[in-house]
Amino acid sequence: MIVATAEEMRAFGVRLAQRLGAGDLVILSGPLGAGKTTLVQGIAEGLKVRGPITSPTFVISRVHPSLCGGPALVHVDAYRLGGDLEVDDLDLDASLEDSVTIVEWGEGKVEGLSEERLEIHISRSGSGETREITMTEIGRHAD
Repeated sequence: MIVATAEEMRAFGVRLAQRLGAGDLVILSGPLGAGKTTLVQGIAEGLKVRGPITSPTFVISRVHPSLCGGPALVHVDAYRLGGDLEVDDLDLDASLEDSVTIVEWGEGKVEGLSEERLEIHISRSGSGETREITMTEIGRHAD
């Protein structure tokens, strides 16, 4: 999928949120400035969780409770995490079943949390804001 603007990225996130529920793990990858946090902002809007949604780079993880009785959003930035032990210290598995968990920079770090996950890679295509989104469903979503 190709998105041309940040607004289109957020709108894609709103649509994607309709497919997500408690227990879902989403792993986002892509270069700095690719639009990972912008996508999460759209997902958060679609899930109707309390915001604002900002990159959790320095706090590592934020929990955004639902405003409508749905699942909370756990938003993680694994960029600064060095390995499995640091991921384990976050106790993401404790909230995984009850929340939608989205991990930016999680590729190669959090796959062990669930055999079922959605992996999304965002890359820049051309100049400007145009982005290419590639999604890979692992486990039950792939059926």
